[in-house]
Amino acid sequence: MSDTRVFAGGMLAGLAAIVAAYWLYTKESISPLQGADGPGPNLMLTVAGQARGDIVIDLMPDIAPKNVERVIELARSGAYNNVSFHRVIDGFMVQTGDVQYGKITGDLSKAGQGGSKLPDVALEPSKVQFLRGVVGMARRAQPDSANSQFFIMLGAGQHLDGDYTVIGHVISGMEIVDRIKKGDPDLNGAVQDPDWIVSTRIN
Repeated sequence: MSDTRVFAGGMLAGLAAIVAAYWLYTKESISPLQGADGPGPNLMLTVAGQARGDIVIDLMPDIAPKNVERVIELARSGAYNNVSFHRVIDGFMVQTGDVQYGKITGDLSKAGQGGSKLPDVALEPSKVQFLRGVVGMARRAQPDSANSQFFIMLGAGQHLDGDYTVIGHVISGMEIVDRIKKGDPDLNGAVQDPDWIVSTRIN
């Protein structure tokens, strides 16, 4: 009888520990910035495809002035219009912004390999963690090779902290981000018939 009580008590304690750990993981996996509208400017993405709606990103020029300036320049020029979400890894991130090879109206076989005609931008490291809702600049192997592509975190990715530039965080439309069509895990998240950015606006 005493053994049964101990076992039951251990089960309950174990369940409580699992729930607490899950709560802590979930809490820490979501950026404290999410939903908090800062001084801006804001980047609005209108999305079409499987996911439809608007995503609003609060840009953070105070921590990444050069990279944010690049995104604003491309957005205002219309360069991001009709660009696909070419790489989407469930639970990790959605990537877009290849204005050279990522247009939904063209051949997407090289999507993710291109950038803009503008020069690359240097890494601007910060202490902001790559948690759910945080937006970062994609790059090649070299740290100072960001150009036009960016990604939105679907979950935590602390291995990226300090090695990639944070440019902002989602303040509205994270449910749209979650619905963006996922890619093939065996192809590093490459998406067939991907969703895309219809248009962008800077507010």
